[in-house]
Amino acid sequence: MELDNLLHGKSEWLKGTGPKSDIVISSRIRLARNLEGFPFFNWAKPKEKEDTLKLVRDAIEKSKFLKKSLFLNIKDLPEIDRQFLVERHLMSPEHVIDLEYKGLVVEDKEIASIMINEEDHIRIQVLQSGFNVIEAWRMSDAIDTDLSKKIPYAFSTKWGYLTACPTNTGTGLRASVMLHLPALIITNQIGKVFQAISKLGLTMRGFYGEGTEATGNFFQISNQVTLGRSESDLIDKIGSIVDKLVKREESTRNILMAKQKDELADKIWRAYGTLKTARIITSTETIKLLSFIRLGVDLGIVSGIDRTGLNELLILTQPAHLQKLENKLLTPDQRDYKRADLVREKLKGGT
Repeated sequence: MELDNLLHGKSEWLKGTGPKSDIVISSRIRLARNLEGFPFFNWAKPKEKEDTLKLVRDAIEKSKFLKKSLFLNIKDLPEIDRQFLVERHLMSPEHVIDLEYKGLVVEDKEIASIMINEEDHIRIQVLQSGFNVIEAWRMSDAIDTDLSKKIPYAFSTKWGYLTACPTNTGTGLRASVMLHLPALIITNQIGKVFQAISKLGLTMRGFYGEGTEATGNFFQISNQVTLGRSESDLIDKIGSIVDKLVKREESTRNILMAKQKDELADKIWRAYGTLKTARIITSTETIKLLSFIRLGVDLGIVSGIDRTGLNELLILTQPAHLQKLENKLLTPDQRDYKRADLVREKLKGGT
């Protein structure tokens, strides 16, 4: 398996085949773990960082769950490849800061990935398509259990798993779900939703998680604190809240179709017309317009375009992906031209 193989593969979380996949793009479980007897990465000396990278890599290579996986040393990757991996949600933007002694392991179907020496020594991530938090947890737990038999984790009987950031201490678990909520945006309900979620100990972020703003009506919802809660409690809580959000988005879409169908169809077809004819377009505008077309597909207003293809366009039109597809570096202006060409080609056949 080579890095460039990912470009033409279909990421599991983009398939649009999981439960409630018209509204829930993906579900993710991330587990933070650290090695016993080693300082946290940001406090460690170079030799300790190097030893940590080797120990974790050796353990992963022996894991029965990660036999078909690719190991990448972050410092050896060109900048374009690092950004490519961030765009595919296989590693965090923070993982490309201070490149020394950092690694990434990617499973061949892109369901699982493991960041080595990000903020914590180990960040296990599992992504599933649709509203599938429980299955993502089952897989991440199996990988975690397997690795724990090969390398000792830093664990306290009082505090749980010890992590670099106190908010992760305890289970070390972050559950997140990416939602597409255009109806709640159109009807100006999203502000109240944000306030309600914050009071319940959850947070809403943008397309690329922490530190990013919402773009194109896409939001990530995740738990903020793990201490004092069991894994099942955290998963049940986010599952319950997401279920309510999905139902609210569904009911709002039905109301819009019943009372404002012509106005809604106009927004959708204007977005479609722009993407079908544009010769120059930015990534931000592309995501916003794709959001409306995706809504049109989900509501049966637009036909001849599948949800999987639209999901993939959200990623393929990002800067690093465009340059990987062209196999050369492009200026921002050149990317805007190529992005428009790619979108027009992919949207052929829609009616």
